Amino acid sequence: MNGDRIEMSQRERDWLKVMAPVLEGKRKQAEAARLLKRTVRQVRRIQRRLEREGDRGVMHRSRGRPSNHQTDVEVRRRILARYRERYLGFGPTLAAEKLSGEGLAVSDETLRNWLLAEELWQRRRRRDKHRRRRERRECFGELTQADGSHHDWLEGRGPMMVLLVMIDDATSKTVARFYPAETTEGYMDLLGRYLRKHGRMVAMYTDHDSVFCGECPEKKPAQTQFARALEELDIGWIPAGSPQAKGRVERFNGTAQDRLVKELRLAGATTMEEANQVLDKIFLPWFNRRCTVKPASGNNAHRPLHPSMNLAAILSLQDKRKVANDYTIRLDNKVYQLLKPALPGQRGGWVTVERRLDGTLHIRFKKTYLAYHCVGPADRPLGALPPDPRSLSPEQTPAERRKKEGSAAATAKPSAVRLPSGRSGRTPAEPCLPKGKDTLPPKKPYSRPPDHPWNNFRLPGSRPPKADIPIVAK
Repeated sequence: MNGDRIEMSQRERDWLKVMAPVLEGKRKQAEAARLLKRTVRQVRRIQRRLEREGDRGVMHRSRGRPSNHQTDVEVRRRILARYRERYLGFGPTLAAEKLSGEGLAVSDETLRNWLLAEELWQRRRRRDKHRRRRERRECFGELTQADGSHHDWLEGRGPMMVLLVMIDDATSKTVARFYPAETTEGYMDLLGRYLRKHGRMVAMYTDHDSVFCGECPEKKPAQTQFARALEELDIGWIPAGSPQAKGRVERFNGTAQDRLVKELRLAGATTMEEANQVLDKIFLPWFNRRCTVKPASGNNAHRPLHPSMNLAAILSLQDKRKVANDYTIRLDNKVYQLLKPALPGQRGGWVTVERRLDGTLHIRFKKTYLAYHCVGPADRPLGALPPDPRSLSPEQTPAERRKKEGSAAATAKPSAVRLPSGRSGRTPAEPCLPKGKDTLPPKKPYSRPPDHPWNNFRLPGSRPPKADIPIVAK
């Protein structure tokens, strides 16, 4: 306030606008209280202050006065002098911690305001990191984006499906197909279709789904089956940091969830096979014809498949198994016998089991595929012991007949596991029922016979027990 000039805030000017008719008698105090969101008593007090002081009556009493909680001027001078002497260039937070250790306690925000006023510190504004749209790759086949789109594609007319998509970054040419779920087998099948159509791309751009990367307890990336296949095909893998980074495939999913759903509705598709037919014959030809662009370079970066690359073997789920001394391996609780010939180093070595996408099983030792057959029925799982040690099959001999025929006859009969004598065979601890009885008799508590050696036991050096003196009746 300088002379007759009064500096007011917008709120105080609004209060004067509302209270002016009250002072002239043109507005009631209750109406002013409603407009100012105050009580009538507060409006009455404001009115008396305006009548006594004029327009200054709406201003706060502390305006222009020093704060009652401000730091003493001498303390501020000492803190700033110490800062100039020893902590020049320190940030307000660090300097406040160091000064508090010397007995000059001050908050970091107060010190920041002091330093700004003395021009000893400048504000550092944090700005968002500038991002720019990533340009398309120049060549067709240089980068391929892949993703899965979960949606109710058949609108309740059929099963739930996932659309797996691979789209070229330079041209937006797309290969896609419906699968029951977003699995490793689905991505391998789609990659095989892409490779047979265009060839090997330079790199793939995907998210951090467990199909492409995994984590071990040490928080290090673990190689998955799909990552192993990309490595064997000499295809690079680039992880995307956000969905916006792979916007090409995300925008395709948005277009498909709008147009493809309507195409499936018009075609009346109710199964996955019918949906794939609509996708291959109607939607993908339209998209690759209307929504693709011309690449910046006319060169094709796709590489052909090398003759040594067995695509069916590479795009399979592979496991390592050790060969036992009898040339057998175990897989999924089954035993597989490896047939002749026996290769050098095969016994005790490791073989690769390939579960291919067509459902077949192949066993490979180094670069040679081995002949094998499953030991026992293929639909009967094997445990740690030979088949079903805790149950009797109809061909095995019951326990009662083995008792009659003798141990030699029971031994001669074929049996996977010889059952203990006197047991029913249902469980190892369940005895046979007595002949002609439906239940077991109650078991009596055991008691030692009178002639048991323990009854005559005595410690060394102790006196023998006195003989009982018979009592003769008079």
